[in-house]
Amino acid sequence: MSDSSEPTAVRPFTFEFSDEELEELRRRVRETRWPEKETVDDQSQGTPLATLKELARYWAEEYDWRKVEAKLKALPHYVTEIDGLDIHFIHVRSEHEDALPLLVTHGWPGSVIEQLKIIDPLVDPTSHGGEASDAFHLVVPSMPGYGFSQKPTAPGWNPKRMAAAWAELMKRLGYTRYAAQGGDWGAIVTEQMGLQEPEGLIGFHTNMANAVPPDIMTAIEGGAPLPADVSLSPEENEAVEQLRSAYADVPYAYEMGTAPQSLAGLVDSPVGLAAFMLDHDWQSLEMISRSVAGEPEGLTRDDVLDNITLFWLTRSAVSAARLYWENARAGISFFGAKGVKLPVAVSVFPTEMYRPPRSWAEKAYPNLIHYNKLPKGGHFAAWEQPEYFVDDVRTGLRPLRH
Repeated sequence: MSDSSEPTAVRPFTFEFSDEELEELRRRVRETRWPEKETVDDQSQGTPLATLKELARYWAEEYDWRKVEAKLKALPHYVTEIDGLDIHFIHVRSEHEDALPLLVTHGWPGSVIEQLKIIDPLVDPTSHGGEASDAFHLVVPSMPGYGFSQKPTAPGWNPKRMAAAWAELMKRLGYTRYAAQGGDWGAIVTEQMGLQEPEGLIGFHTNMANAVPPDIMTAIEGGAPLPADVSLSPEENEAVEQLRSAYADVPYAYEMGTAPQSLAGLVDSPVGLAAFMLDHDWQSLEMISRSVAGEPEGLTRDDVLDNITLFWLTRSAVSAARLYWENARAGISFFGAKGVKLPVAVSVFPTEMYRPPRSWAEKAYPNLIHYNKLPKGGHFAAWEQPEYFVDDVRTGLRPLRH
């Protein structure tokens, strides 16, 4: 690490939230002004009132932020200025010789809390059913505007700029040979790193492959029929239908992509924030609703509130939302193939928003080193199903170690 007096020094980072802040949060939750119940018996109108009310009751009466705070504080946190912005990151080095450095990027509505369950198994595989040869040194940054990273005060922090910043971060940490990993926005930032091919990046793993052929992606994004000369296999046709459904089910993305500042109320109302963040995709919302109702599956009530509470305490709902606005202006496709040439490992989880067929992955990634369909898990794979996720990251990136 560099001299802490330098602007670009890597500096230890600590955080503290007072009891008064937490009590104010509980007060606001208790005093929520509730709307009437939705007029349908499904979630087609958004986050169900019953789910939100039960989550709020638990938040105000039983939830304990200090538990996840202790887990966070047990990890080594740092901050460093890159391209004029203070970037927060967790950096955990393995004790195993020849561990592979791995940069892991979260998504929205996520944070570094998404990665808490995978850190120990990836860093210390011998204590979690793996071999010493599968060890990683982990670098887990908070994207600009998220969590403990600084909020941009001017436009321009899109995935391309983040990708360049992540490369600088790994260089600053002294890593000359490393891999990357991401899902959701993390996948998009990681794909941009793959396109930029910074010195030291040897390949990456993705659990949201940007693999849709360009002509198909253009038609779906424009709400148009597929080109007449496109012939699809049954699996490819299913993926197209999943994508059409996904694009019809993302009102949050349109709002954040066009008018993020109009979401100012999310910084003022914790329950408003929760309602907005829960409604990411219909399968995740169904899973979370079951958990809130007392049937834990994938994410528990505590998992969900850990992440929402971090957004609340750091007042990052609007600053995080601006990433969608930035990306819209950068013209970067969420799912379209981008021409990555580096080695790529792909994990496909069964309740992800879309499941890329191997045929698409092979075309998108001519250096595809791993493709696997997992038996369980969805959009927030590292958070929902850490054991499956960890095992597939180990397997998928193993070819890069030689």
